Amino acid sequence: MVIKSVFDDVDIPTSSIYDFLFAGLGEADRARTAIIDGPTGAATTYGELVAQVDKAAGGFAARGFGLGDVVALHCPNTPAFAVVFHGLIRLGVTVTTVNALASGEEVAKQLSDSGARALITVSPLLAAATAGADGAGLAASDVVVLDGADGHDSFADVLAQAGPVPEVSFDPATHLAVLPYSSGTTGRPKGVMLTHRNLVANVVQNTSLGLHRDDVIPAVLPFFHIYGMTVLLNLALHTRATLVTLPRFDLEQYLGVIATHRATYLFVAPPIALALAKHPLVDSVDMSSVRAILSGAAPFDEKLAAAVSARLPGCRVLQGYGMTEMSPVSHVIPFDREDISSGSIGLLLPNMTAKIVDPATGQEIEQPAEGVSAPGELLCEGPNIMTGYLGNEAATAETIEPDGFLHTGDIVTVDSHGAFYVVDRLKELIKYKGYQVPPAELEALLIAHPQIADAAVIGVPDDEAGELPKAFVVRAPGSELTADDVMTYVAEKVAPYKKVRLVEFIDAVPKSAAGKILRKDLRLA
Repeated sequence: MVIKSVFDDVDIPTSSIYDFLFAGLGEADRARTAIIDGPTGAATTYGELVAQVDKAAGGFAARGFGLGDVVALHCPNTPAFAVVFHGLIRLGVTVTTVNALASGEEVAKQLSDSGARALITVSPLLAAATAGADGAGLAASDVVVLDGADGHDSFADVLAQAGPVPEVSFDPATHLAVLPYSSGTTGRPKGVMLTHRNLVANVVQNTSLGLHRDDVIPAVLPFFHIYGMTVLLNLALHTRATLVTLPRFDLEQYLGVIATHRATYLFVAPPIALALAKHPLVDSVDMSSVRAILSGAAPFDEKLAAAVSARLPGCRVLQGYGMTEMSPVSHVIPFDREDISSGSIGLLLPNMTAKIVDPATGQEIEQPAEGVSAPGELLCEGPNIMTGYLGNEAATAETIEPDGFLHTGDIVTVDSHGAFYVVDRLKELIKYKGYQVPPAELEALLIAHPQIADAAVIGVPDDEAGELPKAFVVRAPGSELTADDVMTYVAEKVAPYKKVRLVEFIDAVPKSAAGKILRKDLRLA
């Protein structure tokens, strides 16, 4: 049974993301504040932002960047991110966004896999950036350091070269705008091919969030992650709201921004929601301006939602759901639907359909006329679904069915009103503080250690982090490897959020006859 959205379909403009966001900018909107740099308070109007984006496009064009190129952007949330990101995309460049916490090895893998011809970064991230560039065979001249560093061009150098922005022509339905990396339902990170139409569609589909032009939004969720890219950066700019950028999450600074700028709409992941619900600092700050909080990127418990509501009376607490492969949002609790439980992931967005499939039998589960359906895996279809994984037809075929429905790996139910609930997970992916941690990546790293004969990694529940990566390790004969040795070894090679937090030594990793790790058995151990 195909489940349809309760919303009417919306029109999706046939345009590039640049034209969609900026071509219709009127004179009155040009004077509105688009972005405020949280740490400094420096403000950029919409008119200034478009001028800076255009100049950046002219500068990058003068350096030879253009249609069909892939360029990596390795930068925390700053106003410069928005300028560089949209300047490159205007030229028809495909931007692959790199996690600001990525290690040099991880940067190198993404640069090599994506075919990036250049890397744009900032000086605080330069060590990982240069290690990654070296590993991918890029020269120092291919690395632009926005705020300047010896041996590299700066953003000022790029802008000094700026000439007219060349005319570019491409089909928004097929031309790749961005190439973020995701582990999907399992496995190692893969390049997710998202077109201009995918990004435009998901912004238009999210109108039920109730965002409006007078909203002030602290942007602490990273723009390099598709949640921050679409729901904060692009949706806020399309709405002509005001973003206040923060390069990292520091609770005291975050609360200060909310109070100083009278923030109205908070987009968070569950760890931030937990802090808002429980941390004593919250009581010392005036949060009365906040009218809505939306949590996404990881499961959001109904009890936690209730605790946030109790702490911030009068504030709507919403939940959304999605995946990088869906640009990313597929479901959300609409701002005006107070009848939907905050424990629900919400309703299907406009223009989307879904199926719920019994993972054991493959049979489709019907939406009930009353009550709640039986559980099954959620599959989604719509204009925001990726075109596939870069250079990986096998993984694409495993994820997207011939009829266009994408496997999410999550087990859900749906009620008679169209509200969906996540009840379990098929996929092996670990969610640590909203970040994706693929077990296969950590397992490959562990097995490469000469004193480890075999290994498996699972997520174990944690109140603060959501899940903690736990490694089950089989020592090689004669090894006296300790848990600290294992954790240190991994920590030196991965981004901080991918660290192994717990280690248990076992005699053998349980596996099926086909050699698949039996993670369920490990969870019961």
